[in-house]
Amino acid sequence: MGVSGSKARGLWPFASAAGGGGPEAAVAEQALVRPRGRVVPPFVFTRRGSMFYDEDGDLAHEFYEETIVTKNGQKRAKLRRVHKNLIPQGIVKLDPPRIHVDFPVILYEV
Repeated sequence: MGVSGSKARGLWPFASAAGGGGPEAAVAEQALVRPRGRVVPPFVFTRRGSMFYDEDGDLAHEFYEETIVTKNGQKRAKLRRVHKNLIPQGIVKLDPPRIHVDFPVILYEV
């Protein structure tokens, strides 16, 4: 009891290698990192960018174009969102690196 299914099967990247019950297993369960096969670093160095490039090479989250609408003989300008011909930003390097969301560490300020 007290262990979720993914941790019990060892699929969680920071799962402990200890498999028995007792005081040694309790200490090993509280350890920061106990990798099984491959070493998983606690930091994230890159992320996928959330912005887009347009045809002019401008970088933004959203792009709008101004359109002229004629209604009852009056010209009015409206903004219409552009969805076509946008290129994703790609992979962005993080400076400084961030701590991985699944890394089991409690951060506090003294």
